[in-house]
Amino acid sequence: MIAVMAESLRSHDFRREWQNCPYQSVFCHHGEMLNRVVAIAVPGFSLFELSVACEVFGIDRSDTGGPNFDFTVCAPTPGVLQAKSGGLDVVVGDGLEATRTADAVIMTAYSADFGPVDESVLDALREAHARGAWIVGVCSGSFALAEAGLLDGRSCTTHWMYTERLAAAAPGANVCADELYVEDDRIITSAGTAAGIDACLYLVRCERGAAAASQIARRMVVPPHRDGGQAQYIEHPLPTAADSLAGLLDWMVDHLAEDLNVPDLAARAFMSERTFARRFRAETGTTPAAWLARQRLLRARELLEGSTLSVDEVAAQSGFGTAAVLRHHFSRALTTTPLAYRRRFRTLEDARPAR
Repeated sequence: MIAVMAESLRSHDFRREWQNCPYQSVFCHHGEMLNRVVAIAVPGFSLFELSVACEVFGIDRSDTGGPNFDFTVCAPTPGVLQAKSGGLDVVVGDGLEATRTADAVIMTAYSADFGPVDESVLDALREAHARGAWIVGVCSGSFALAEAGLLDGRSCTTHWMYTERLAAAAPGANVCADELYVEDDRIITSAGTAAGIDACLYLVRCERGAAAASQIARRMVVPPHRDGGQAQYIEHPLPTAADSLAGLLDWMVDHLAEDLNVPDLAARAFMSERTFARRFRAETGTTPAAWLARQRLLRARELLEGSTLSVDEVAAQSGFGTAAVLRHHFSRALTTTPLAYRRRFRTLEDARPAR
């Protein structure tokens, strides 16, 4: 009986069963399935994003206990490939046939100014995903995945400047504008530039484990995992266009630390509360409470970046009142904490650690 069970286990295709498992995007493998990694570069490629793939997967780190991958860069047409800017060209020796045996295919970023991606690239991405390979779209590489139809019905992201454009290019996708990277059904997409490092390290963590990802991150002198999303990198300027409420909006910005409620604001605008609420939404596109929360968050970010005020003082001066309320809004809107935000963005060289 034991021999029969052992033979049954040996003959069972667990990898195929895992690929068909509906929960595969929730759990990571922590196995040795990721070995051969291929990056695709196209005319107009972004040098930094291509270099990210080369740095994470192209260096043998076994001398310090890290992983070693079989890494290749390929292009639709082997030869000299022109980068999108800077006049720097690279020589790519392999064609797209290199993707046929890849465990992961990385679509690196590129400029749309060089024209649409060649259909052969889209076919290579489709084929690789169909046989169960990981697909990674770094920054604008997500648009090639959209053209290939791989983002339909899936969550994804790209650089925050282009999320609306990606939503138009892939109307069937759920574009997560605030995320650094997103994984859905073995397809990983990332925000711009350095977020490609986060996405690649995530793939390593899934397939080779946290220790391998940490070893690579340590050698690259980057965090193995960054908190927060790309919302914290987006500037949201104050509205510059308003009609009858322009003067009131300016006054509200100057008095964010005060208790601003709808009855008092309506009285200041010489309107009934109902008329004020209707007019406010018509001119700002949101409610007074939501508008105030956004402006207070902006003020808090400014104070954290450019002052030595404690978090309690920042909360008071921005109108949130307490540090707990400030942390709640930071967590909900930016998926990070005030202290983590200050460490990343403070502009004062002599800024003391926040309390």
